Amino acid sequence: MVKIATSLLSADMTRLGDEVKSFTRAGTDWIHWDIMDGHFVPNLSFGPDIVQKLRPFSPLPFDTHLMIEHPLKFIDSFAQAGSDIITVHVEAKDKIPDMITQIKKNGCRVGLSVKPKTNINKILPYIPMIDLVLVMSVEPGFGGQTFQKEALKKIADLRDLIGHKSVQISVDGGVNDITAPACRLAGADILVAGSYVCHSPDYHQAIERLKK
Repeated sequence: MVKIATSLLSADMTRLGDEVKSFTRAGTDWIHWDIMDGHFVPNLSFGPDIVQKLRPFSPLPFDTHLMIEHPLKFIDSFAQAGSDIITVHVEAKDKIPDMITQIKKNGCRVGLSVKPKTNINKILPYIPMIDLVLVMSVEPGFGGQTFQKEALKKIADLRDLIGHKSVQISVDGGVNDITAPACRLAGADILVAGSYVCHSPDYHQAIERLKK
């Protein structure tokens, strides 16, 4: 069954600890952190201190997505804060092998992400070295955007290329009860959902709709 990673970007920031607990009780599989530096994307979000303070609020994996120009400066900090999976972008300015090595040194699972306009060929050489591919179905930087259907072909192509290797495919952006079935059919293993879950009156029902 597909896993749901609930993104905190659309959560109620005034009660973030309670939100993490609520998502956990509601049946989400992962807690997703969108980390923005104001350079790689035109927005700012969470730092490692926030991740560390929220770590005791849930036993679930912390899925940390670094939308950062120079992730190498921050990988250690986010790993030490309690991240279980750290995803970096192929479009970042640091060298991809160096980022992968640094994440592995910290004992975290490795993810590589591609923006909507980036060809998946940039990821293919690193498939044997990673655990997760994150396909962005919106331009990273803001929550609540509309799903770009072109992402479905990327997911399907990756599924064909990866085959049955132990590399999961995640999709992030505009995931809701309409787009989720298409993502699952294309071959996605993980659906990152922010607005759809966080703005629902019943978190559990929203998560179950995405899974089914």
